[in-house]
Amino acid sequence: MKLLAVTACPVGIAHTYMAAENIQKAADELGVDMKVETQGSIGAENELTDEDIESADGIIIASDKDVSKERFLGKKLLTVGVQEGIRKPEELIRRFENGEVPVYKAGMKKADEVKDEKKKKENPIYRHLMNGVSYMIPFIVVGGLLIAIALTLGGEQTEGGIVIPDGSFWKQVEAIGGASFAFMVPILAGYIAYSIADRPGLAPGVVGGYIAASGSFYGSEANAGFIGGIIAGFLAGYIVLVLKKIKVPKAMEPVMPIIFLPIIGTFIVGLLFIYVIGAPVSALFDGLTNWLEGMQGASSILLAVILGGMIAVDMGGPFNKVAFLFGVGMIAEGNYAIMGAIAVAICIPPIGMGLATFINKKKYNPAEIEAGKASFTMGLFGITEGAIPFAAQDPLRVIPSIVTGSMAGAVIAMLSGVGDHVAHGGPIVAVLGAVDNVLMFFIAAAVGVVVTAFMVNALKKTVSAEAAGVGEVTVEEEAEEAATPVSAPKEEETATGKVEMERLTDIMDKDLIEVDLVGTGRDAVIDELIGKLDDKGVLSSKETYKEAILAREAEGTTGMGMNIAIPHGKSDAVKHPAVAYGRSTEGVDWNSMDGTDARLIFMIAVPTEAAGDAHLKILQMLSRKLMDNDFRNELLEADSKEGVYELLEQVK
Repeated sequence: MKLLAVTACPVGIAHTYMAAENIQKAADELGVDMKVETQGSIGAENELTDEDIESADGIIIASDKDVSKERFLGKKLLTVGVQEGIRKPEELIRRFENGEVPVYKAGMKKADEVKDEKKKKENPIYRHLMNGVSYMIPFIVVGGLLIAIALTLGGEQTEGGIVIPDGSFWKQVEAIGGASFAFMVPILAGYIAYSIADRPGLAPGVVGGYIAASGSFYGSEANAGFIGGIIAGFLAGYIVLVLKKIKVPKAMEPVMPIIFLPIIGTFIVGLLFIYVIGAPVSALFDGLTNWLEGMQGASSILLAVILGGMIAVDMGGPFNKVAFLFGVGMIAEGNYAIMGAIAVAICIPPIGMGLATFINKKKYNPAEIEAGKASFTMGLFGITEGAIPFAAQDPLRVIPSIVTGSMAGAVIAMLSGVGDHVAHGGPIVAVLGAVDNVLMFFIAAAVGVVVTAFMVNALKKTVSAEAAGVGEVTVEEEAEEAATPVSAPKEEETATGKVEMERLTDIMDKDLIEVDLVGTGRDAVIDELIGKLDDKGVLSSKETYKEAILAREAEGTTGMGMNIAIPHGKSDAVKHPAVAYGRSTEGVDWNSMDGTDARLIFMIAVPTEAAGDAHLKILQMLSRKLMDNDFRNELLEADSKEGVYELLEQVK
């Protein structure tokens, strides 16, 4: 039997990994093929693939937070709390063996079938257009940024602007960027045609797009731009689609998609564009460019408002892409102001939402706080999609805020003469020197970001949260965790300098170990371990640190069950991160949910300023290792500090 599992908890450290370790261990003991995906604070690890799900006999979800089930449609699915995954993994697996688990949404179509149906219901024109755009974007990004780098590092300031000297190394870099940029329209057209007619449509589409971008084919000084490329792509796709329906002798069928369809399609599309379509579309595009260049005052403000709104409203969707393509087309015509306004608007939604999470964490849940960091970074590189997680969860507050901010930024950019010479947006292009009037670029972006951040925070309500429960980490710690990638080793300041915390013993020594605790009650043991920390010089005030420990216990017991307790406190009275360990031979009542007395007690002490890094790292290391029954038994049996220390060296 093959089973899969997903474990998760609101905090994403201790219980997520405890459940994963126990489920995997129980499966190994029962001879069941098991793969466990953990959805912790650092994201999904050991992710389940489509192949895994297809071949599985069932799935266990052990989670105290929402986990998407749609990918498990038609499979036996058992959903329980994370505590059951920790304490009853064997029982959960037995339920599959005994046929006690129902099929999730039995009789409904599988996820792939649902996707296919949804795809069929989508507007085909939109779907084909977005296919072309998705393949075109990498060429725009590569070309635009290479040109920006060349201008920054190899350009010289002249009366006519920044110029790269002919024959220089950076002129060649600019040429490479220009080559990539030149593929924009052909690739757009080619993959629109590919979406319509599959592989036979690719060559006619690419060639048609190239002709659309080259006015010399149809006697025009200008070209048909991206509008011509879109027309060429659809024309090529549907012409080839019609040609595919023509019946031919069976002997010709194998070579039709390889030879005849591409050749005939390219021939027809090329001639139509040269003699019929090219010149009128070019004239239309040229007229549009001249009209835009003549926009001044109120009309330019209106244009900026429209473009800023389109960029933000769907964050990378069709409105965003249309506005972006419009700006790209204007670059080719020498109108950089349009792309300047767009380049500012592009970065405002993700940076604005990132800033909003930084300045008022109470308005966001831990997952959003984590997403805020990624969103801010994505915004710096001009990736508007960074704001999508926020809009998906709260569209009525987020979308009006980011649209308002982007409009404000775009208007300021347009009025102040910000120009963008490359087909990309965000601060990265300004830093690389591809922007005219850089100061106003940053002012416009900053205004839009601030408008977005303060507007969304004014509209959003404070997130109401309760303590995660018995044995869980508190809401405050949850937020800290979500804001901190805890998987990588951290450098912590100590009294003697920096120490890299690769394993638990990096922040503890034998003097912090007690193999036979004297105390028989919880508070007495707490005092005993605090004394260890104080004797070692970790604390500046025992009393202040004890207040932090007891305050944490008041929010929810740190008795994890399975004879484990992990009291922890964050306090300014802690000089540097440290862990004290004590073994109670008789056991101490720590109010654990499973009713077991605590015999293995780890006390974590961290300074307040290190709370987001150190104690979460320590909690994760301990919780994973302590799920090993053999390791716990060895700790219980170790009756010397040296023996305990050797065992704790395994905790990393």
